[in-house]
Amino acid sequence: MNRALTLHDIILAGSAVLGGLVAGFLLRMLLGWLGKGARRTAWSGDDLIVAALRTIIPWSALAGGVSIAAEVLPLKAVVRQSTQQVVVAVLILAITVAVARIVGELVGSRSAGIGSATILVNITRITILAIGVLILLETLGISIAPLLTALGVGGLAVALALQDTLANLFAGVHILASKTVQVGHYIKLSSGEEGYVTDINWRNTVIRTQSDNIVIIPNDKLAGTIMTNYHRPAEEMSVIIQAGVGLGSDLARVEKVTIETAESVMTEVEGGVPTYQPLVRFHTFGDSRVGFSVILRTTEYGEQYRIKHELIKRLHARYRAEGIDIAVPVRKVMLHQDEETPFLPRQRETSDVPGRTP
Repeated sequence: MNRALTLHDIILAGSAVLGGLVAGFLLRMLLGWLGKGARRTAWSGDDLIVAALRTIIPWSALAGGVSIAAEVLPLKAVVRQSTQQVVVAVLILAITVAVARIVGELVGSRSAGIGSATILVNITRITILAIGVLILLETLGISIAPLLTALGVGGLAVALALQDTLANLFAGVHILASKTVQVGHYIKLSSGEEGYVTDINWRNTVIRTQSDNIVIIPNDKLAGTIMTNYHRPAEEMSVIIQAGVGLGSDLARVEKVTIETAESVMTEVEGGVPTYQPLVRFHTFGDSRVGFSVILRTTEYGEQYRIKHELIKRLHARYRAEGIDIAVPVRKVMLHQDEETPFLPRQRETSDVPGRTP
């Protein structure tokens, strides 16, 4: 200290710190107002920019006030230098946190359509934070070379102790990098589990079944299993519904009526693809029916149930209105008289449909 501390010095230093606080508060309010306007725009990048500035600018204003106060006060050179280093460290941390947040949100928004793939988000944020810490240590005059050496030796020991955890980690990275599975996809495993992928984290993949239960699958198991992805190569998929009519039906008329009904389902029911032309394909002569398939198209796997429901309901009503026979299984049973039997039962037809007698 070159001279004695005076009241004037204290007032100037306090004013500088207070000015930094007030400026940071006002700038944060201004950025909050700008953020409301940014949310009304179609571009999402301005939201991230405003969010980053709301983190950096208030801390920068406060750091500037502290730096001015340190220059005003009659401090020793060592104390002044240490104060400036602390101010720089705060700025580096604020910038690192803001960048990690922005990049993490960008990675999360691009890695999945629904939900978030937390493994990529976490890896990205940890990497940026680690780089920021290394820069901070170097700024403070702390050599990072011994630290990196220690981390390299310690990392080998940790890798040997956490083989299963690392196997799941790298399997998750491989799944996302290959785009085999992404959040929001509907998948079915060879072991029978199926549902929507809601998250892929550093250890496991979370699947939400249609009954709203959660199935947790280790990443290495998922990477090594046989799996059907109903969102690849596209979300749209074909829906095949089996039906049948009596052997005596006019098949050309059946095909015409069925296609008309299927077209109404495609254009009127949510989940249908209006531009798709439904198909009818006859394939089987049964004991009492002609079997055929109705091929429709749906926008997404979960919509197929609504499409099937509406088609079956409308086909049933249309067939009844058109007089088309919906086949039911019928079998003939022949009863022959035995010489010792005092009576001969008449020939009967039996139906497999409960309550129906031919």
